[in-house]
This record gives sequence, C-alpha cells and structure tokens, in this order.
Amino acid sequence: MLTSATITTPIYYVNDRPHIGHAYTTTISDVWARAQRGMGRDVFFLTGTDEHGVKVEKSAAARGISPQQLADENAAEFQRVMRTFALTNSDFIRTTEPRHIAQVQEFLRRLVARGAVYLGTFEGWYDEGQEEYHTENRARELNYKSPISGKPLVRATEQNYYFKLSAFSERIAQHYAANPTFVRPVERFNEMIGRMRDGLQDVPITRTNFSWGIAMPDAPGHVVYVWIDALLNYVTALGLGGGDASTQGREKYWPADYHIIGKEILWFHAVIWPALLMALDLPLPRCVYAHSFWIADGQKMSKSLGNFVDLPTIERYTSVYGLDAWRWYMATQGPIAATDADFNARHFHEVYTSSLVNTVGNCPSRVGAMIGKYFAGSLPTDADRGGQWPQKCSEVVDRWERSMERFDLVGASRCGIDLLGQVDAMINETEPFKLAKDPANTPRLSSILNQCAQVVRLAGVLLEPFIPQRGADLATAFGGSPGAATAWADRRRYGTIQDGTAIHKVALFPRVEATAMASSSGASPSTGSDQPRQ
Repeated sequence: MLTSATITTPIYYVNDRPHIGHAYTTTISDVWARAQRGMGRDVFFLTGTDEHGVKVEKSAAARGISPQQLADENAAEFQRVMRTFALTNSDFIRTTEPRHIAQVQEFLRRLVARGAVYLGTFEGWYDEGQEEYHTENRARELNYKSPISGKPLVRATEQNYYFKLSAFSERIAQHYAANPTFVRPVERFNEMIGRMRDGLQDVPITRTNFSWGIAMPDAPGHVVYVWIDALLNYVTALGLGGGDASTQGREKYWPADYHIIGKEILWFHAVIWPALLMALDLPLPRCVYAHSFWIADGQKMSKSLGNFVDLPTIERYTSVYGLDAWRWYMATQGPIAATDADFNARHFHEVYTSSLVNTVGNCPSRVGAMIGKYFAGSLPTDADRGGQWPQKCSEVVDRWERSMERFDLVGASRCGIDLLGQVDAMINETEPFKLAKDPANTPRLSSILNQCAQVVRLAGVLLEPFIPQRGADLATAFGGSPGAATAWADRRRYGTIQDGTAIHKVALFPRVEATAMASSSGASPSTGSDQPRQ
C-alpha cells in the first residue's frame, strides 16, 4: 500500500457563503481522508477559497468595500465551517496569499518560456456566471445560454494571452485511453470523450477588463484568468512552484489521488488542468471524481423557491440530529453518482432512524447491555475462538478497503452496517436472553457474546470515518481506541478485545421525533441549494 495519499476539494468561490454543495464535497473528502489515515497512510487533504475574478470585484463594489475585504469576510466563514464540522483538512489555501501568487507567476513564466503561451485575440462567447469562454460551435450547442445558470452568453472581443490547449489533444486522448478511471463516474468520462471529439481549442488565460486578480508577468494590464489561477492551487499548496516555509517537504503528496469536484467544473479539471500539467512536466492526478448536484423535493435548489440548504439550515439539522448524522446522510445518500440526489427532511429522518438509530445505535447497545447483565460488564471467554467470524470479518474488511480505494463511500458504509446486521441476526437466532436462564448454557452464552462484541468493535472501525464522534464513543465502550492510535493490522483484525476487558452499554444515536426539524427554530424541513461555481 502507498504510504501517502492526497485528496482535494475545489477551492470555493468567495462570491457566496457556504451551502450544501460546499458541505457535501468537503465532507465526503473528509470521510476518505479519515479512512486512509486509519489505514496508516500519511494523508494530505486540501481545501480553500478562490478569491479573484470579476464577480468578486463587482460584488465588492456593490457593497462599497474592497475585493480583499469581501474575500477576507467569506474566506473566514468557510474556515469557520471547517472547524464547526470538525473537518480534518491539512491546509486551507487562499488564492490571495503571497505563497500562491508568487508560484502562479512562476508557473506562467515557465509556460511562456516553453512556448505554451502566446498573445492573441479572443472573439466569441463568455459565460459571466462561470467566468468561462466558449467557441462559436460550443455556444451554439448550448443555445447561447449558460449550462449552469441559464443566463444568456455575452459576445466578447478581447486581447488575451492564450494557452496552447490544442497542442495537447493527442496526449490527452492517449491518457484517457490508457487510464479509463481517470475521470469518474464513467458517465463523466464518456462526456469528456464526446466533448473532445472535435478537437481542442486554445484557451485564453488572461483578462484585461478587470483588475482583481494576479498580474500576468511582464504583461502590463493583463490579469491571470481566474480558472488558471484556481487550478494551480493544487500544486502551489505543495510548493511545486517554489513555495515557502509552509510548503517544505510537501512535494511527496503529488500527484493527488483524487480531485473531488462538482460536475459543472469538470471540463477545467479533466481537460485544461491535465494539459497545463503536461506543459509544466508535472504528473497528472490519478482521478478526477465529478459528483452530481443536490436537488430538493424533485426541484432544482433555489433561494427564490425557498428550498435552499444554506449554512443556517445545515446547522439546524445538526442541532437536531447531530453532526455525525449529517455526515452519514451526505456520504451515503448524496449525489456521488451521475444522477442528482434529492434532499428532503422526511428522507433524512428515515435514514437517521433506520441506519443510525435502529442499527448503528441499537446493536452495540444490545450487546453491551447483555454483557453488563450476564457477565458484570466484563468480556467473557469464547471457547469457539470466533467460529466463522474471523474469516467473515476479514472478507468484509477487504471489501471495505477496496471500496475506499475506489472512492465508493456507499459501498464502504454498507460493510459496517452489514456486520452489525449479522450480529443482530445472530442474537435473534441464538436468543442469549433465553440461554441465560439456565446456568448450563453459560459457556455457549459466553462465546456468543464475546463474538458479538468482537464484531461490533470491528464494525465501529469501518464506520468511524463516517461517524467519527459516535465511532470514538463506540470504540471506547468496547475496549478500544479511536482513530489511528493503533496499527491498522491490529484494528482490522477480528478478536482483538482481550477477555476480561470492560464493555459498556453505549447510547450512540437517540430517537428523534419526526416533527423535530419542523419545530427547530422555525425551520422548514424541505430545503436545498443553488449550484454556483464551487
């Protein structure tokens, strides 16, 4: 197994406050990062804020403040969210930081020196919301409207520096052919193949109609196109363009294992970004994973519809159900596949009750209570030495590891749930509460409850990246320690709880009334979010 691992989110645009789209991408990345750390890997988990561009400049002007003030204000809010949600990012990069700016300019000098950049004139169509250029053919395919906002594209003519994207058409095509999992899910891979079929066009990398951005080296009046600036964050955070003291020793984390992004920004990450890396002689990331969007009750999320899941709404959910419940719903019910996912209060409550209360909460509680009642809270001996459980558990853990490696969080979550389900089935079949009535059954009862406890502990290990707070409680109650405090070879193994270890009944997920969200701070349970650029 590789000793280091890297995962990134997109850097989030400071023109807006955090919402469910940001929370989702960062949470699922955090689940993967925690899982990898639990397996003993040295993980670098990067997120941050994208702070340049004409939209920030205009929004700041409308409020009568400077662009830097607006960037500082909203970047602070994103950083607060990371702390509030106990996210374990290794770094939070801001594109207005000197360490980033200096490296972006260095990378641009390299591109110019290698002949990958030239001065030309753009004439075509511009998506102001996405800050994206489109050729005439592409604009016609889009019916001259933004594919994200639906607003009309704007005709524009401007002198820019161009990146020779067309020069990398063949190399990118070869990379796709040799790496069929480079873009996932497969529907997104096929989408990129189709879009590249007519060839690649050179893309502008500077603007001249605003000033809030990084200056193009040796080109007065030219500001680096915000998307080029933003994409380079993945390597400036690691100091690959020079860096400073904060980035020393981080080169080992490149290439990234996963770029986790929303599907609306896939073209930049799956085509333009690989070409830039090729031009800079840097390795390409192993996978760009583009998830879909959240919708609400079958409709696109929108502030005007009143179904927007903003930060206050998220905080109301966590106040009622707990932070781990929010994480569980994001990771197991979210739009990780090619289709959008529907967010509604009723479904959230059903998932909380069925998965967390009735399974993750109930099973450990039953086992702990019986050990407390029949063996004074001390793990009894298993004369059967686990029976078939060691082999069963090893197979489930192997499946969990493979799922995590593929970023199949839903599949990984089922591994822990499946183990607890098997424990419940064993209890229902063997009926320990009946065996306990006859002292002659004590050896059999002892083995059953030992095995149940061993499996519950292991299931908790597999569930801990999803529910770290309650997972730590479960580990402590069943004689273990949370996180990577113990070597993975021991944590993944069945039977590590020693006989006589104190086992405690643990209450993980309390039952919540279905009406709780509707009465929480006057919150409407039916909620959602727009899908602006992340």
